[in-house]
Amino acid sequence: MAMETMHNIREQACRQRGRTGGFTLIELVLVMFIILVITAIGLPNVMLMVANAKLRGSASDLAGLMQQARILAAKNNPQNPPTAVYPVRYTVRNRAQIAYVDMNNTSTWDSGIIINNVTVNEPGIEFGGSVVLAAGPPSGAGGQPTPYVLAGDSSTGGPFTNTNTLAFTSRGLPCDFSTPPTCNSPAPSYFVYYLTDTRIGNPGWAAVVVTKGGRTKVVVWNGASWN
Repeated sequence: MAMETMHNIREQACRQRGRTGGFTLIELVLVMFIILVITAIGLPNVMLMVANAKLRGSASDLAGLMQQARILAAKNNPQNPPTAVYPVRYTVRNRAQIAYVDMNNTSTWDSGIIINNVTVNEPGIEFGGSVVLAAGPPSGAGGQPTPYVLAGDSSTGGPFTNTNTLAFTSRGLPCDFSTPPTCNSPAPSYFVYYLTDTRIGNPGWAAVVVTKGGRTKVVVWNGASWN
């Protein structure tokens, strides 16, 4: 009798484990539904963070390239023979937009050029993701930000923007090289170069600011102001 009782207890335990050892189809569907809802809510925020990181990163790379052009112009131009200025230009290479320092003023990116008897590649950077140089300043309408204004600047006239070619003289000062060979320095105003991208919703905007003294800084539009 005792052995029969123990046998029944084991059978009941096995049946109980069978009922609780897995998930029902309804439970699995419910879990999948919850995961999909959480993903749908969080994915746009993740994509926005990635887009902002690529936009700010490209703007920072461009600011660094401009400072490199400034340093190279001051370092190389006093040598013989000097190059008039070092402009920063933009082009598409390998289906990606790049910016480069046009050290030999050919309006093309060149590798293996000779500068002061040394063979070098023209410095360049590639914009990340869908980031490109904007056609011009934002209009302030249709989801676009208002143009950036450098506070406390003593400029005459409006700032130089994407339609102007930034270059640096042998003194390391920026100048407008839009109509070569003229590149008057010091420049009467500062420079602002706008970058934009393609993303869900309104495009993102960033700007690289170059002061009349040659300093650079990066600002990004956060939907309400430039920061």
